[in-house]
Amino acid sequence: MLTIGYIGNGKSTNRYHLPFVLQRNNIKVKTIYQRNPDHEKWKRIEGVKYTSNIDELLNDDEIQLVVVCTLHNSHYEYAKKVLEHGKHCLVEKPFMENLSQAKEVFKLAKEKGLIVQPYQNRRFDSDFLTVQKVIESGKLGELLEIEMHFDYYRPEVPESINNFNPHSSYLYGHACHTLDQVISYFGKPDNIHYDVRQLLGTGRMNDYFDLDLYYGVLKVSVKSSYFRIKERPSFVVYGKKGSFIKEKKDRQEEHLKLFYMPNNKDFGVDNFEHYGVLTYIDDAGDMHEEKVKSVNGDYGRVYDDLYEAIINGKNKTITDDEILLQMEILETGIKDLK
Repeated sequence: MLTIGYIGNGKSTNRYHLPFVLQRNNIKVKTIYQRNPDHEKWKRIEGVKYTSNIDELLNDDEIQLVVVCTLHNSHYEYAKKVLEHGKHCLVEKPFMENLSQAKEVFKLAKEKGLIVQPYQNRRFDSDFLTVQKVIESGKLGELLEIEMHFDYYRPEVPESINNFNPHSSYLYGHACHTLDQVISYFGKPDNIHYDVRQLLGTGRMNDYFDLDLYYGVLKVSVKSSYFRIKERPSFVVYGKKGSFIKEKKDRQEEHLKLFYMPNNKDFGVDNFEHYGVLTYIDDAGDMHEEKVKSVNGDYGRVYDDLYEAIINGKNKTITDDEILLQMEILETGIKDLK
């Protein structure tokens, strides 16, 4: 049994973590620390201890892993505190505010023989897993170009913010999902072209980004905007022999927002109309076009990997080098904005 506690009792803990953890019978949630109990908005979980004294959590010898689900500007402070108390640590995204903080936290964990990593749950998005399946089928041939889109039409978000904070930027808040997908599958790129903008002007929120990552002949473009009234496809993949277009994103977040939880068999599962379309030419020169059944996603696989690392001593899936590269890219992308 892996016994865990949470720092933070807001949306992140209750929407994106607990629904998956509570489905796993090898993980026990013992304690949740909430700084402001008067602001409690989520239904309490039976059998879990709620406290406003963080020392009760940090000094509990039974708790092996602490999950930090707080605002990004407190991740560094809390992660260090957790590690200094001899506990493994999982941190919400974005992991840290800069590369220097990330290096320091990883160094501290290594010194103490502990695991620390961010909650890169989007590695287990259905659309991303399905793209991997299509690539590995070989039907696309040599890969030439991949476009990844994470779009919204939420102009009220950037329009309501009249200052620029690099760590509250769209790049930090959303590229930490898609960049991690690219890095986890393709590794370190040969080169990167950055197009990170403030569409409302200098001194306003970063609300658009378009990063091109080059791997030999392959270009992977990671694009997002708050001003897309019609979303672009989640993934468009081109190879020398074919293409794959996945219009719809993974549906786990959609279902979570509707309080339709992972205990439902069809949670996060694509219907036929959500399947991507594969078009390719076979070895005989014949063209085919077919729907590809989506691979089911599962954010909880982050916890499965951590269980194996902490309890069974396996290597962690989300590596320090991958996260340091991600932090370096985020920091570089935002450095010239004011």
